[in-house]
Amino acid sequence: MTGERRLPHPAWMTRPPWNVTLRLLAPGDIRATPTQLDGFRSFARTGDPRADDVAAMIARMPGQSGRRLFERALHQGITAIDDPPPELAALFAEVETVPYWVDPDLLDRGARAVGRTGLLGLAMVMPCASLYGGYLASRANKTLVRTGDLDGMAPRRLAETASWWVDVTTPGALGRFEDGFKNTLRVRVMHAQVRAAMHARDDWDHDAWDAPINQIQLTGTLLLFSQVMLLGSRALGLRFSRADTGAVLHLWRYVGHLMGVRTELLPATEVDAWRLLWLEAATEFMPDDDSRRLARSLENAAAPLLLPHRLKASPLARRGLTNYLMSYSRIVLGKRNADFLGTPDSKPFQAAVLATSAAVFALETVRGLVPGGTRLAHRIGHRRRTRLIRRMVREQHGDRSHSRYDSLRRRQGAAMR
Repeated sequence: MTGERRLPHPAWMTRPPWNVTLRLLAPGDIRATPTQLDGFRSFARTGDPRADDVAAMIARMPGQSGRRLFERALHQGITAIDDPPPELAALFAEVETVPYWVDPDLLDRGARAVGRTGLLGLAMVMPCASLYGGYLASRANKTLVRTGDLDGMAPRRLAETASWWVDVTTPGALGRFEDGFKNTLRVRVMHAQVRAAMHARDDWDHDAWDAPINQIQLTGTLLLFSQVMLLGSRALGLRFSRADTGAVLHLWRYVGHLMGVRTELLPATEVDAWRLLWLEAATEFMPDDDSRRLARSLENAAAPLLLPHRLKASPLARRGLTNYLMSYSRIVLGKRNADFLGTPDSKPFQAAVLATSAAVFALETVRGLVPGGTRLAHRIGHRRRTRLIRRMVREQHGDRSHSRYDSLRRRQGAAMR
């Protein structure tokens, strides 16, 4: 590979704001070579065999017995089950072995860095940069539009995804019997169940869309919640030291391990994360009509989900918050991507977002100068986002176990008949 040319940037990365972002924040030339891109694309047909086997076990066992065994192993450990199914034993042998590189202090620091983003992180960055921007990856969208009522399920999906995100970015929550660890395993098995259901569909185009929820898409999810989250937070004026950035990436490296992302694709450094983000952008960000549909669903769902009960029925409040949130999306995604997704273009609300960013940046400067300011910011931020996520999950009747996916393949088969 010595001397091999690097590939050109995707066109949208050469335009604002991404050309400025790359120049100011990227660690040098992050473009990949053709050989690196080919190696990356080889993971497009690879799933998660350990989780796929457990999903097949749950489907094979009568009634809810397979799910009950999985939940028992989650809560009590695999040794609590006499003669466990080999599929379950293999999965838990993998996740209960903590990799040598995991540093508990870095996990804690990373969680605190994310936690101090507070309501900005939960209500703006996570949904309107990470999720909304992720809809530009059209192949990953094919699964989302085929797993249920797109508009009706959007608020519930958003609440459940946000709940998991808060779980894994809470200090101490990745301990073996804590919520972050357990809910990540539930999400992993849910992905396997959805993957099986998509494989069984007659209309799944493996040549055009690759394997459903493949390793490239799992890596993309990891980056949306780590690297893109950091970039989107900086756009709102939040500041992270190099040590904080490294800790956040370390946290998500371990989450990726628990999610079943292949070791070769887990970013260990910021340079790794940038290069992987470029590979995702160059090969996956090809938006289509499904991208627009999902973007519209999130746009319609976000404000009613986030508003307090007394304002939910107010058209003015819903319209104002929607325009504010989507103006942030337009700023971070850039004009070309935002126009394609149909993102509202309101100059006054964009000015309001920029004013918010300036105010947050000023407060962040004070935080860095005041002794104890960072600890206080985390405590306040974490408390506020915890209060909001509890309300969101309660209102949407969120299913944190994801057990409803146990019958997805059967339901989809009946629907297609």
